[in-house]
Amino acid sequence: MRPIILFDGVCNFCESSVQFIMKRDAKELFLFASLQGKTGQQLIEQHSIVTDSVVLVTEKGVYTKSDAALKICKHLTFPWKLAYVFIIIPRAIRDRFYDEFAKNRYKWFGKKAACMLPTPEERARFLD
Repeated sequence: MRPIILFDGVCNFCESSVQFIMKRDAKELFLFASLQGKTGQQLIEQHSIVTDSVVLVTEKGVYTKSDAALKICKHLTFPWKLAYVFIIIPRAIRDRFYDEFAKNRYKWFGKKAACMLPTPEERARFLD
């Protein structure tokens, strides 16, 4: 199973993050699904996920918030993979910063009326 990144499909920052990841995921490891889509909703229910943050679903488990972000970075091209070093910071501290950013993401970056539409080249990596 390829890792699946669940993201907020109406968040401008989240959409930009997906584009950022796609450009730096040289092995095309990750698949994507919006939290609002059918696949996202099925995975949320299947894994009892309670969050509106980024979620990484892998064979080894489900990761949210800063754990998800850092585990994603670990698989990106250099120098972005170096961000994984922050995993040594206790999760409670990392998630406090993550939560503060997430709470303000709509205010700072805006919100869309609908989820993004991937290009034909990107479409194969999206599950909805």
